[in-house]
Amino acid sequence: MADDSQVIAERERIFKHFDANGDGKVSAAELGDALNKISSVTTDEVARMMSKIDTDGDGYISYQEFMAFASANPVMLKDVAKIVQP
Repeated sequence: MADDSQVIAERERIFKHFDANGDGKVSAAELGDALNKISSVTTDEVARMMSKIDTDGDGYISYQEFMAFASANPVMLKDVAKIVQP
């Protein structure tokens, strides 16, 4: 079983993968691009995901929002981690 520091490091790695331009936040376009590398997703699916994860409604997923989502959805993130290789 992974310890907390390993879990956090894995989540940070996934966030950085989704944050393609490295600005510290994930746009809908970045989310869509990253998810389309894993599986085909529609614009509507990306919009629904954004609305669930972007809790402050600024149009971006911040690191804090991503970590909160990851904590609430550990199984989903574990699956994503298997696909998003370092």
